[in-house]
This record gives sequence, C-alpha cells and structure tokens, in this order.
Amino acid sequence: MSDLNKDLLRGGQFLVKETKCEDVFTPEDFSEEQNMMKEAVKEFNDREIIPYKERFEKKDYALTEETMRKAGELGFLGVAVPEEFGGLGMGFVSTMLTCDYISSGTGSFSTAFGAHTGIGTMPITLYGTEEQKKKYVPALATGEKFGAYCLTEPGAGSDANSGKTTAELTADGKSYKINGQKMWISNAGFAEVFIVFARIGDDKNITGFIVEYDKANPNGITLGEEEHKLGIRASSTRQVFFNDTLVPAENMLSERGGGFKIAMNALNVGRIKLAAACLDSQRRIVSTAVQYANERKQFNTPIADFGAIKLKLAEMATNAYVGESASYRAAKNVEDRIAIRQAEGNSHQEAELKGVEEYAIECSILKVAVSEDVQACADEGIQIFGGMGFSEETPMESAWRDARIARIYEGTNEINRMLSVGMLVKKAMKGHVDLLGPATAVGNELMGIPSFDTPDYSELFAEEKEMIAKLKKVFLMVAGGAIQKFGPALEEHQQLLTAASNILIEVYMAESAILRTEKNAKRFGEASQKEQIAMSQLYLYNAVEIITKSAREGIISFAEGDEQRMMLMGLKRFTKYANYPNVVALRNTIAEKVKAENKYCF
Repeated sequence: MSDLNKDLLRGGQFLVKETKCEDVFTPEDFSEEQNMMKEAVKEFNDREIIPYKERFEKKDYALTEETMRKAGELGFLGVAVPEEFGGLGMGFVSTMLTCDYISSGTGSFSTAFGAHTGIGTMPITLYGTEEQKKKYVPALATGEKFGAYCLTEPGAGSDANSGKTTAELTADGKSYKINGQKMWISNAGFAEVFIVFARIGDDKNITGFIVEYDKANPNGITLGEEEHKLGIRASSTRQVFFNDTLVPAENMLSERGGGFKIAMNALNVGRIKLAAACLDSQRRIVSTAVQYANERKQFNTPIADFGAIKLKLAEMATNAYVGESASYRAAKNVEDRIAIRQAEGNSHQEAELKGVEEYAIECSILKVAVSEDVQACADEGIQIFGGMGFSEETPMESAWRDARIARIYEGTNEINRMLSVGMLVKKAMKGHVDLLGPATAVGNELMGIPSFDTPDYSELFAEEKEMIAKLKKVFLMVAGGAIQKFGPALEEHQQLLTAASNILIEVYMAESAILRTEKNAKRFGEASQKEQIAMSQLYLYNAVEIITKSAREGIISFAEGDEQRMMLMGLKRFTKYANYPNVVALRNTIAEKVKAENKYCF
C-alpha cells in the first residue's frame, strides 16, 4: 500500500510530473468482475431502456420510475454503497463503469439514475451519521425509495451558497421548520427522500437536511408541475416548495453551516460520473452514424466512402476514445487514493470524501471535456444522417437534445473551467502542487538559447510525449504570467481563466490517450494499436491548435512589450512539431477501421 502511495500523483500534479504509461489505468485493465458488471449493465440497457425510447420521448415519467426500480432490484443503484447498507460495495471504477453503460439508452433515464445514485444517495453515505445511514441508505440502494437533491433556487444557480430557503429551530429544539422554494429538481416527481439545503439564521453558509416526503402526508411540501424541457423529457423535473415543513433536528446532515461543503463535494462526484454518463452515448452515436453511412448511397457510392464523412467519423471516434481514456484514468486515481486513506485508518466516509476531493480538478476537466464532446458527436451524427437526422424517426435528434443539458448541470462548463484553474492555484498556494518551481524554470528557459540537437524520435510516441511536456510549459507560462500580474485577483479575470483552463483540459485529455495507447502497444503489440495510435496523434494535433489559440489570446491580453514578445516566441517554440502528422491520413486510418467494423470498435 505504501508502494501505491509513493507513485500515486496527487490531483493536478499531472501538470508538473511525468506520468509513466504503466501507471495509468485503462479500460483494457478491467477485472473479470468489472467486465461481468459491464456486460450485465449493457444487457439491462438493451433490454429495459433502448426498446422503449419512444415512450421516454413522450414523457412517460412512470416508465422512468419503473425502470429505476428494476435497476434497483439488480443492484445497479447500490454499486457504490457499502455492503452493510444494502449496496454492492464495489470500487470507484465499477461505479463509473455502471454509470457509463447504463446511461446511453436515453438521457431521461441517465438523469434519473445519476441524480439518485450521485447527488441523491451519496451525501447521506458520505456525511450521514450511523443512524441516518441505517435509516435511509438501504432503501435508496435497492430502489425501494428514490432520492432527490434540492440545491438550486430561482435566485441561486451557480452561486449555490446564496439560497434564500430558511431553516428555523422550533421552540422545543426538537425540529427545524423549513421554508422556501427549490427549482430544477431531478426526480422530484417520485422521490421520497430529499437532500435539502437551507440557511439557519444569518449563517454565512447553508446547512444540509434529510427531508422525507410522503404524498399522503405532505408536511408542507408541494410540487410544481413537470417542466417541459428541450431534452431528457421523461426525467421528472419539478419545483419543490416548503411551507413550514417540520424536519427532526437529528436529520441535519453533517454540521450546521456544513451544507456548502456537502454541495461542493457531492458535485465533484457528480461531475466525474457525468463524464462517464456521456461516454457510451458517444460510442452508440458513432455506431449508428457509421451504419447509416455504410448503407446510404449518393452518386452510386456509400457516403462512408467520402472524405467529408470520414473526417466526421474519425473525429467522433477519436473524442470518444480520448474521453474514455481520461475518465478511467482519473477514476482509478480516485479509487487508489480511497484505498490509501482506508489503509491509513480513515473511515469509509472520510476516505471516499478525501479521495474524490483530491481529484476535484480532474473531475471538473472531465465534466467540461466529455460533455462538449458528446454534444459535438450528436451534432455530427445528425449531419451524417442529413435530413433524416432532423426527423424524430431517427435516434439522432433526441441524442442531440439530451446531450445539451450535460454542459449545464453539475455546475455549468463555464463555472467548471474557472474551478479547474482556481483549484490548481489554491493547491499551489497550499504547497500540494509545486507550480512555482516549474513556472520559474519555464521563465528561465524562455531567456535561454533553445537546443538545436536533433532528438531521436524512433520510439513510439517519443515526439508526442515531448509535445505534451512542451504544452505543459505553455500552461505554466500563461498561468504563471497571469498570476504574477494579478495575484489573488486573477479570479476576477474570467476570460483569462477560461483561456488557461482550455490549455489545462487539452493537456490532460491528450496525455491520457497517449498513455493508454502506449501501455496497450507495449503489452499487445504496436500492430494491434494502429488506429488507437492514429487517434492519439490526431487528438494531440487538435489539442495543439486549441492550446495555441487560447494561449495567444491570454498572452496578448495581459502581457505587453518585451514580455509579450518573449512569451509569443516561447509559445511558438512550445507548440512546434519537428515532424507534423499527416492529419488526413490519420483520419482515414481511423475512419476505415470504423467503417469496416460498422461500429465504434475500440
């Protein structure tokens, strides 16, 4: 275990330390138990969700509830719940995997599942007292009861701590009286256990409560009508009103004023799981798109043979592969960190909390990257189908509508972009990640004379890994320069944070794909990874373009004169390939494989 601790990178350290491919976890590393779980979940999705797509699209809320109950009976709602509370007690990777493969049938079920298992159940397993856990978790783990999470209010969205809902201690000190209004509450229509955030008196921070809801005895709780939404149409989304709702004092979650912390940590778990929930959707969209493209003929030729379509298929498959690589890399880091904590004597609760919190930066990165990729994937899916893609008779339009919410919930992508860089800077200030040393080294390097040696790039990914190392320097140069100029006030410069976060995100995603492919090339042979190598190279090429644009925008917006010239020269140096990849050839390699297999096959 100490051996594990020695090599395990802390959250955000990927930026300043080299990761060896042997040290990343990949989907090819799934255990036999995990592969069995994956097959069971896929089978459930194919049997219970996908055939009923039309009913979900017609807002059949009862079907969503019924399917959730079936998922509960099979144990899928309790994968992350400890066995003593009626769950399966499986590790974090298995939690991710379940979420991944159960979520692609329809966004409606995916949302209900994510809201229940993530933010509905997790706060009690992670923050509840023994009594609270014994009372509520077994029923939530089996689907006997469903959970909902009441944080957002009409005036409190991204600023979650500004909620106006109040909790007032009764004269006898035995209960709290809750008053207020919550909105966009997933599962509100069938949940019986609400996690509600309210403010006691003039407290700076909100407090969490476990509130039971019984239709027969509503206790001052009323529900608004079902919201009419662009996508995720059969997921129940309602307003929830509390009018003198009495909650036993012992139902306070954690401590008074601890609600904001609960909300933030629950959202960290929600974010990485939301990334997982967007993965199989991409695999399915790619498969559906290529099957159509192989059948559809124009000018006497299947459209899959046209370069313009190959471009789309290759980019779609690449993003799916990269998102999967990064998501499982981070999930295993979380799982290992939890194991280390438990070995050191932490309780399950403490270990899980700290394990996820450690990788909050990666959770935010993944949430942004994968939610944007699934939207792009569905958009191109519609395009490949042409006019048919716009019709409700083909599955693309609902996939596109369902994908849209992923960029909004669990914290908008804008907020998560700010958070990823903001948390990294905070970690640096605490001494958990040394940014200053490497940033200073990059500054010195800019002043020095570049090396003109011809490196040896004969080994697989030698040049790509050198590029990754240089792209990390771009981040250190831009973020370091911005911190020097603005100090703690940097958080007020949101456009600069956004530019910096784009660099951070692309570095993590590109590196994850390269490490996964390198690991697999070493053990399965390079020939077996031909298309994966092409995808890793293609993604890196695209990443360099995004990073160049974001870094340039940052540099010319905060630096002037000699400093600006120096940084722009550095940017040129750090983003220059010795040997540019043949982008068209890479795309054709990937598309031909997908075309031949007639599905996403990686």
